[in-house]
Amino acid sequence: MKPFLYDELVEHFYIMLLDRNNQVLKFHKISSGGTHATLADPKLIFKKALDHLACGIILVHNHPSGNLKPSEQDRTLTRRLAEAGKYLEVSVLDHVIFANVGYFSFVDEGLL
Repeated sequence: MKPFLYDELVEHFYIMLLDRNNQVLKFHKISSGGTHATLADPKLIFKKALDHLACGIILVHNHPSGNLKPSEQDRTLTRRLAEAGKYLEVSVLDHVIFANVGYFSFVDEGLL
């Protein structure tokens, strides 16, 4: 995702759509926002996943500030999407926050 998010001045929210073997089917931009937030609508996220018959998704967004710590909104959104994905049989495999200095993975940190 680095080519899409490096040096961006506003937040962008993407999903990676995955097949049953966790191979990437497609990247899709869900939204672009301001310097400290963007909207990630669960309906749009799962519509895109279902349209492509994805078995799993990885959530990706950037923090232009360089702060890798997830906000409370990031945590809440991740929990809500993971729960909804269970019912739709579309697994939320990770949520990655990207900044020019590195990344934060909810899975790596045991939060998903």
